[in-house]
Amino acid sequence: MKHITSYRTAESVSPKHPDKLCDQISDAILDAYLAIDPKSRVAMEACGGHGQVFLTGEITSTAKNIDFEQIAHRIAGDDVEVMVNVVKQSPEIAQGVDTGGAGDQGIMIGYACDETPEMLPREVVLSRRLNQFIFAKHPYDGKTQVTLCDNTGKCEVESIVASFQNTSQKELEELVQAFIEQESLTGKLELHLNPAGDWSQGGFDADTGLTGRKLIVDNYGPRIPIGGGCFSGKDPSKVDRSAAYMARRVAVDYLQKYQAKEVFVRLAYAIGYAEPLERSVIIDGKIEQIEGYDLTPRGIIKHLDLLRPIYEPTARYGHFGEGFGWDS
Repeated sequence: MKHITSYRTAESVSPKHPDKLCDQISDAILDAYLAIDPKSRVAMEACGGHGQVFLTGEITSTAKNIDFEQIAHRIAGDDVEVMVNVVKQSPEIAQGVDTGGAGDQGIMIGYACDETPEMLPREVVLSRRLNQFIFAKHPYDGKTQVTLCDNTGKCEVESIVASFQNTSQKELEELVQAFIEQESLTGKLELHLNPAGDWSQGGFDADTGLTGRKLIVDNYGPRIPIGGGCFSGKDPSKVDRSAAYMARRVAVDYLQKYQAKEVFVRLAYAIGYAEPLERSVIIDGKIEQIEGYDLTPRGIIKHLDLLRPIYEPTARYGHFGEGFGWDS
């Protein structure tokens, strides 16, 4: 049988990317509330760009005097103007959550595979690790992208893209070559480094950002479907976040239990209803129903210990494969 050439590509963005700045602001505000009142209900959105950060959302908490401006300045810089428009959670939403129900309807996807120690697709891990490798030396706005080519039954790196603020093409080439050597990468290795030219204007100075606009980066890369819900800025009563984390945990557990190559988990919820409407796991193509887990919002929160200020780090490089409690 003739082997068909296939390609797999994933990207990563640095913590100074405008969208990631907004994710971190939203999650830092959530953490500030949870540190004082673990039962805080928080849905915080941030939009930033060109000297301004706008914060809006719904918060119900006993915590008072949270300094939104200080949080935004710590993450985005002292030169941004901060505007805040926050109200309490809708009582019609709260009545369904107070009884233990899900905070909204939605579909959550969990995934794990045996391609990498992180149990993530290889292209996702390589693009992220390259980004982290460059960011450690040049902590600015930047993006990386890795394409793998499989034309012999073995995936090799076809191309690498890296664009970083305040980093010359020469510096990028040195860093990328060091990463290639460190990772023992083979293949054609076509490099595109600052392909539009070197650049110095980044972050909110160059572009706008918005909470939840890097969902594929936050999840498992473009090969894996996602439920569609944003994570950042949401307390764990929102199953968009907590059930997605639990779906990852279940996927990891099944991957390890069955020594599988690939596991998908699908959970679906209705607002105000505690039990999932779907609880499917697909193990190397074979579908089963998930057993042995409390998949109610309260059960998930207890199992993963989610009522803690642990969320700002998740907003930097992705919510899976970074050693969080739901990864192992």
